[in-house]
Amino acid sequence: MTVPAVSFEFFPPRDLEASFRLWDTVQVLAPLAPRFVSVTYGAGGTTRELTRDAVSTLHKSSGLQVAAHLTCVNASREETLGIAADFAKAGVRDIVALRGDPPKGAAGFEAHPQGFRDSCELIAALKEAGDFTIRVGAYPDKHPEAADDQADVDWLKRKIDAGADEALTQFFFEAETFLRFRDRCVKAGIEAPITPGILPIENWKGIRKFALGCGTPIPAWLDEAFDKAARDGREDLLATALCTEMCDTLVSEGVDSLHFYTLNRPELTRDVCFALGVTPKVRLENVA
Repeated sequence: MTVPAVSFEFFPPRDLEASFRLWDTVQVLAPLAPRFVSVTYGAGGTTRELTRDAVSTLHKSSGLQVAAHLTCVNASREETLGIAADFAKAGVRDIVALRGDPPKGAAGFEAHPQGFRDSCELIAALKEAGDFTIRVGAYPDKHPEAADDQADVDWLKRKIDAGADEALTQFFFEAETFLRFRDRCVKAGIEAPITPGILPIENWKGIRKFALGCGTPIPAWLDEAFDKAARDGREDLLATALCTEMCDTLVSEGVDSLHFYTLNRPELTRDVCFALGVTPKVRLENVA
């Protein structure tokens, strides 16, 4: 059985309790030797300072390869590149470069008057500014703002051509969704690695609401499966089985890396990794 490489995404903590939850999450997942971990921005750049602090702390105390999210929202080019320079000075040279979601209540993305107009401009500037490994977003299901499926592939190609090294996809619920997207990318001449983003279903009602907000299609069979599992008290068992099966299918189709959106709740992600043969390899040192 081929064992995939893994990476994990975390939220920056907003309070003391969340800080403990983040560190507990790191302690659970770090022994699986991820190739990197990433720390997100909130919508509209609302957690910019929290993200910077979390990235710095994780980099110093965990020994993990840490990637910082960086967006174009509510910041000038100078401010955004200043944040990137601060990351570089701290030894963090992995960036997840995104256009970013608009602030809550906004009708859509609106570039800062002195800011980057889109992720391609940000990527090109980062490539020129320093020796960064740049990862970008990709959408196996049609982005809510895209004209059609091909538009998402075309945008990804522009990002790669601008200097991105790897793409991390939005989550999806069926392996075929990613595999069809990968085929379209190959046809478009995209050669950079495209890593599927995996969202273990910790709570179906919450994830369902999240998916609707992201424009991610929800298969009818998934609703039915979780309705039945809820009646039987087997939601966790179903979630683990479904996620493991989807990941196993992806690996059998040649996918060598998986990126897990942990929501700072590590147990289900850990259990899926174990089922895929990803087992503890290292101990977390220098715990603060």
